[in-house]
Amino acid sequence: MALIMEHDQYAGLHRGATIAKRREEEATLRNRTRDGLLLALGGFAFLSTGDVLVKSMAGLWPGPAIAALRYVFGTIGLGTFLLWREGWAGFRMDRMGWHAARGFGVAFSATTFFTAVQIMPIAEATAISFTSPMVTALLAAALIGEPMRRETWIASLVAFTGVLIVLRPNFAAIGLAAVLPLFAAFGMSLLMIGNRAVLGRGSALSMQVNVAIFATLFLLLFTTIGHFSGIAILHVGVLAWSVIAKSATIAVTGSSAHALIYMATSRAGAATIAPMIYFQLIMASFYGWLLFHEHPDATSLFGAAIIVGAGLYLWRVGRMTDEPQGTE
Repeated sequence: MALIMEHDQYAGLHRGATIAKRREEEATLRNRTRDGLLLALGGFAFLSTGDVLVKSMAGLWPGPAIAALRYVFGTIGLGTFLLWREGWAGFRMDRMGWHAARGFGVAFSATTFFTAVQIMPIAEATAISFTSPMVTALLAAALIGEPMRRETWIASLVAFTGVLIVLRPNFAAIGLAAVLPLFAAFGMSLLMIGNRAVLGRGSALSMQVNVAIFATLFLLLFTTIGHFSGIAILHVGVLAWSVIAKSATIAVTGSSAHALIYMATSRAGAATIAPMIYFQLIMASFYGWLLFHEHPDATSLFGAAIIVGAGLYLWRVGRMTDEPQGTE
């Protein structure tokens, strides 16, 4: 009897220790998830801050030139840090063509989006750029042969319906330039596909520096073409100190944003933090209202909601597909 009681007591203690350990692990997971979400919110807020600075320079310097100067600062800063951390080996590039494609995607996206926020409401430009996940799925099917799921087609058609709704007032005001954010989404999608192609071929820092190097070269080319194109808003005028200061700040906020989002992903996982990108739309709307007196109408807000809904649908389907299936 004594042995049975001693065994039951030991089993009870063991169960108690197991429950306590499980609760501790769950608390740790909740804390990591919370920290990841907060870091992601900070990162996307920084991205919106950079967009506001770009818009504040409308009429002072063209979007492509601002993007080029921003990436010159960013490449020098990150490149110096990479050299200190990894030496010249950190600059080695395998699959050079894909690195160039990544740089072109960043440069094309920055050129078109920076120009867009200077000539149209920042919230509407941001909303249209959120078609990037759907564009990525379409490009991945075309470029690297990824299968197109039925859900992807649904999300894409719904998202582009939202784009047409958001574009409605902007087409009347600025014409074809209203589609610039859609081109920006295309550029970011090319970056995402390129990232998959070079995954695991260097540290996160070296990947960021390598793409910045090519992006800077392409942006300098785009700036030169724009300057001699005869289009007034792309003419590169005298460089003011305020433009230099703001461009340097954009480089800092942009690099900080990507670092925070990377840290968030490492803590909570990409699937968990993905919806936090839509906080950027909230910030863009707030900044547009507060600083630029922009008031999107109900129809534009409805279109933006459709785009966000399509993105969340695609994210949710992706999570369900990636979750391991239990066995009976």
